[in-house]
Parts: sequence; C-alpha cells; structure tokens
Amino acid sequence: MEKILYLGWRDPAQSRNAFFADLRERLAPALQAAGARGLRLNLDDDAVREADGIRQRVFDPPPDALLQVWVDSAIGFLRSGIDAAVTASVPRHAAYLVTESQAIVNRAHPPQPGLRTEGFAQLAILRRPPRLSPAQWLDIWHNGHTPVGIETQSNFEYVQNVVVRPLTPDAPAIDAIVEECFPAAAMRDPYVFFDAAGDEAKFRRNLERMMTSVHRFIDPGTIDVIPSSQYRMF
Repeated sequence: MEKILYLGWRDPAQSRNAFFADLRERLAPALQAAGARGLRLNLDDDAVREADGIRQRVFDPPPDALLQVWVDSAIGFLRSGIDAAVTASVPRHAAYLVTESQAIVNRAHPPQPGLRTEGFAQLAILRRPPRLSPAQWLDIWHNGHTPVGIETQSNFEYVQNVVVRPLTPDAPAIDAIVEECFPAAAMRDPYVFFDAAGDEAKFRRNLERMMTSVHRFIDPGTIDVIPSSQYRMF
C-alpha cells in the first residue's frame, strides 16, 4: 500500500463552505469507488479561525485542503481513477508520493469515520535547507527534533510524511508535510500549545527548546503552517 498527499486549492469562484462540502460529500465516495483504501481530509475551515495566529505562509495563496489518500499502488495508470476523482473536485492540486511515520498515534481522541476529529490539526509544509544533505536533514529532524516535538507540546497525534517524489507536473518543490493534532484550546493559548498551562517557567523552557531545535533543520521563511479540521472519511 502507498500513500499520496494532494495539496488542493479551491476555485476562487467557489465558496469555501461549498468546496469543503463537496470534498466530504462528493469526492470521498468517488475516491472510495475508485479504489482508494483510506481517505483523510484536512480542511482550513471556519472551525480553525481561532488559530490564525499560528499561520506561516510561503505558498500564495496557501492551499485550502490536504487530501491524504491510501492506495494499493501510486503507479500512474493504476491510480488514474483516483486522479480523475480528485481533478473533478479540485482542479488545482499538487500530488506527492510520501512515506508516513506516526510518531504519536492518536489514542486520546481516535478519529471517527465522517466526523471532525477533536481539537485541530496543524499542518506544516517543510522544505530542506540547501545547507543540509537529505540524510543530514532527516537525521536531525527524525532523531534529534522528534523527541523535542513530543516532549514540549500538547500534541496527541504526530504524523510525518516525507516526500518520495512529486506525482503531478509542475508540483511545487517540498520535502515533507507534518500533521500534529492539538487540543482546541491550543488554537488561542500558546501555554496550552506548549503543554505548560499556568506554568510560565515551563512555557519558556519548552518554547526555547522547540525554537532552538526547529532552527537546526528549518530555515526562517521556508515553512507553511496551516491550521485545519481533520476528517477521517474511511
């Protein structure tokens, strides 16, 4: 089984609510009929407006949705039905074959088919700095930073998707997409986000430790951070 990520942008003539409803109500069953083994939607919808303060932007405009699709094979002719279903609902998209690592499995609030998952999901689109080789970058991120990300935040799910190769022509160059789920209060309260509610000293320690670690493998101004609602469709 392989995993494909589709970054999706809505047609500006379509409202956000109509776009998101179409993904849930029309695209999801179409993908299942086309042979997809699983689908998770991440939607930058009204439910995450309180998290606007965490946004960072490289893409202009940023994608409105992330489609996480599991298939038997990502070979072109074997996924043609999947691509056709996506194109019918998301004319502008970029697809990537990825490897998935679940650094934290969501056992606190397990996703339920068709329903919005508790809290919110922070998406981070990463680009490897030229100063690091791919092997150096992955080693720092996976073996150095991942424990820091677990120990300094209130995340209850942590999924790392490393890009193997782009699957669509002219797909923008990116190296990974991270998804982390947090309690709803973390959208507006950095103390909750950094697992330090009511504890100023712990907050400052966790924040400093996180920022120091991040800067080892991510250069400023090279990351998109997008809050989203997570829906496991099937």
